[in-house]
Amino acid sequence: MKRIAFTLMCAIALISFRAQAFTLEDITSEKFRPHDVAETYPSTDGVHYYAATNGNTRIVKCEYRTGHEVDTLFDVKTARECNLKSFDGFSLSPDEKHLLIYADSEPIYRRSFKATYYTFEIRRNLLKPLSEGGKQQVAVYSPNGRMVAFVRDNNIYIKKLDYGTEVAVTRDGKRNQIINGVPDWVYEEEFAMTSTLQWSPNDETLAFVKFDESQVPMYAFQLYEGYCPAYPEYRFYPGSFTYKYPVAGETNSRVSVYSYTVDTRALKEMKLPISADSYIPRIQFTPDPDRLAVVTLNRTQNEMDIYAVNPKSGVSKLLLRETDKAWIDEPILDNLAFYPDFFILASCRSGYQHLYRYNYNGTLARQITRGEWNVSSFLGYDANSGSYFYESNQEGPLYKAIYKINAKGVETKLSTLKGTNTAVFNPSCTYFINRYSSSSEPLVVTVCDARGKTLRTLEDNAALKTFAAQSQLPVKEFFTCPNAAGEPMNGYMLKPVNFDPSKRYPVVMSQYSGPGSQSVLDDWKVDWEYYLASQGFIVACVDGRGTGGRSRAYETAVYMHLGKYETEDQVAGARYMSSLPYVDGNRIGIYGWSYGGYETLMAMSTGGGIYRAGVAIAPVTDWRYYDTIYAERFMRTPQENGDGYRQSAPITHAANLKGNLLIVSGTADDNVHYLNTLQYSTALVEAGIQFDSQIYTNKDHHIRGCNTRLHLFTRVCNFFNDKLNR
Repeated sequence: MKRIAFTLMCAIALISFRAQAFTLEDITSEKFRPHDVAETYPSTDGVHYYAATNGNTRIVKCEYRTGHEVDTLFDVKTARECNLKSFDGFSLSPDEKHLLIYADSEPIYRRSFKATYYTFEIRRNLLKPLSEGGKQQVAVYSPNGRMVAFVRDNNIYIKKLDYGTEVAVTRDGKRNQIINGVPDWVYEEEFAMTSTLQWSPNDETLAFVKFDESQVPMYAFQLYEGYCPAYPEYRFYPGSFTYKYPVAGETNSRVSVYSYTVDTRALKEMKLPISADSYIPRIQFTPDPDRLAVVTLNRTQNEMDIYAVNPKSGVSKLLLRETDKAWIDEPILDNLAFYPDFFILASCRSGYQHLYRYNYNGTLARQITRGEWNVSSFLGYDANSGSYFYESNQEGPLYKAIYKINAKGVETKLSTLKGTNTAVFNPSCTYFINRYSSSSEPLVVTVCDARGKTLRTLEDNAALKTFAAQSQLPVKEFFTCPNAAGEPMNGYMLKPVNFDPSKRYPVVMSQYSGPGSQSVLDDWKVDWEYYLASQGFIVACVDGRGTGGRSRAYETAVYMHLGKYETEDQVAGARYMSSLPYVDGNRIGIYGWSYGGYETLMAMSTGGGIYRAGVAIAPVTDWRYYDTIYAERFMRTPQENGDGYRQSAPITHAANLKGNLLIVSGTADDNVHYLNTLQYSTALVEAGIQFDSQIYTNKDHHIRGCNTRLHLFTRVCNFFNDKLNR
C-alpha cells in the first residue's frame, strides 16, 4: 500500500514538473502557431500534385494516395545556372513542362509584392531570369507554357520563351497615374485582388483591367528614422510615403477592360455599359476563348452584373444581374466558377448563401444547395458524376465541414471531424487536401479521396499538441446569450486554469464585430487572450448583429448604421457576463483591433458606461476617413447618408467616453491612417478627457516586427491589470 502511495506521489510530482505556465513571449513568438504544409499544385492527371520541400529548395511531384515522391522537378543544388540558395514560391505551367520560380520578394501592400522571377525548363534542368529590367509582379504562364505575362512599373509585358523576346503590352503606366494588370490600393485591400491578367484558353489573347487613378486624391504619411524598419536618411528630417487613397465620397479610379492580341499586338478596349464610378472586381476567361466574363458592381455595391465579352470585337452581353437590398457580399465574387456549358454563382437571395447553376443564356438551371445555413466556399465540380463540392456550416455557425451533393441532390458529408474544415480539390475532384482544427486540436492536414476517406496525414502538429497540453492553457467554452433584440448570440469565454466559481473575476470582452466577420468559431487560435486569462481574467467574446455565419438578415441589420447595433449587442454580452455569479460586473473591459478598435470606442461612448476600461488598436474614428469601397458598401456615401456617418463616428461621441482608454496606432498605417487616432485624441483633449496612448513608429496596420508584438501586448495586459484589478 505504501509503495502504491509513493508511486502515485511520484507520478503527481512528475506531472506537476512537466506542466508549466506559458508566457506572453510564448504567444508573441508564435510557439502556439501550427505548422502547415507547403502550398500544393494539383497535376492534370488527377493522381499527383507538386509541392516545395526542404525549406523551399526543392520542388517535387508526389502521389496523392501514397505520398511517394515520384520525381524531383527542381533542386537549387543541381539546377543549371542556378545561384539561388532557396526560393519564395513557384507556379507551374498548364502543360507541366515549365516552372515559374520567384525569390527576393518585396512586399508592397497587404497582399501584393514584387520579386525576381525565373523560368525553369524541366526537361533541360535550366533556370533563367524572366527579365533583366527589374523586379516583376504577378507573372503568369500562357496555357501552352510558351509565354509569360507580367507587370513591372505599372506596365504589362509578355516574354516569349521560344525566342527570348520581351514585348511591351502597355506603355502608359505611371505611378499614381495609370496602373495596368494589377489593382490600385483600394481594390487590393477591399476586393482581395492582386492581379487582373487573364490568358484566353487558346493563348491568343491577354485580357486585363486598366486603372486610371489620376483623379483620385493623394494621401501621404510621414516616415521616420525609427527601427525595424529603419530609415537612416530620415534621422533629422522625416520623409513621406504618397499613394492614391480614395476616402468615402471621393473619386475612385476609372476602370476599363482591355484585350491584347498576341499575333497582331492589337490593344482593344472592351465595350461595357457601365458608369464612370462602377467597379470591376473580377474578370475571367470561360472555357470558350471568345467569352470573357467581366463582373461589375455599381458604386453602391448592391447591384452586380456579369457580362460575356467577346475579346476580339469588344462587344458585351449581360448574362446575369444580381441585386441585394443591402450590399453584395464579397465572398460571392470568389465563388464564381465557369464551365463549358454553365457557370456557378453564390447568392444570398434566399436569406442564406447558397449555390446556383446558370446557363450561358442567363437562365437559372437549378438551385444546388438550400437550407438555413451558408455555403462559405464552392470547391469544385466533377463532370463524370455530376457532383458539386462545397464548404458549409450545416452543423452550426461555429463549424465548417466539407460536403458533396450529387446530381440527384443527395448530400454527403466528406470531412469527419467536427470543428473547422477547409479543403482544396484537384481539378478532377478525385482527391482533396483537408485542413482541420478545433479549439482543442491544432491544425491537422490530410489527403482524402472523393468519398472523404483519409489516405494519409501530411501534418498533425503532434509536438504542438504536446506542448499545449503541458502549458496549462485555458479551455475555450462556447455559449449563447440573448442579444439586444432577444436573438441568440454566439460567444466563447476563457477562464483561468485555476478557476474558482466562488470568486468574482474581472472580464475583458474581446471582439472584432465587423460586417461579415466571425470571431466565435471552433478553430485553433491561441493568442494573447489566453495569456490574459492565465493571469486571473475571464476573456469573453460575442458575435453580435452584423457578423457572419448566420442569416442574411442578421448580417445586414447594421446597414447604413454602423456602430449602432454592434454596440447594443456588445453591451448585451457584457451585461450577460455581469449576471454570472463568478463575474464582478464593476470590472468589465473591452478590446478590439481595426473594426474592433472602432467598436471599442463606440461601446465606451454610447454603451451606458458598463466598461471600466478599453483598448482600441488602429481604430477607425470617422468613416469619412476610411476608403470608398468598404465604408460605402455598408454606409453608402456621406452625401447620401450624412447623418448616418455623423452618428457612426466615434469622434461625434468622444465627449461621452466613459472609462479608462488606451488607444494604439502605427504611424505608417496605410489602411486605417494614424490621422484617425490624432483626430480622436484631439476631440478627447477638447472635451477634457484623460486617456492613455501608445504609438509605434513606422509600423503599419499589423504593428509587428522585431520586439513590437511583445511590447504591445505587454502594454495591453498591464493596462487591463492596472485598471480592472485595483
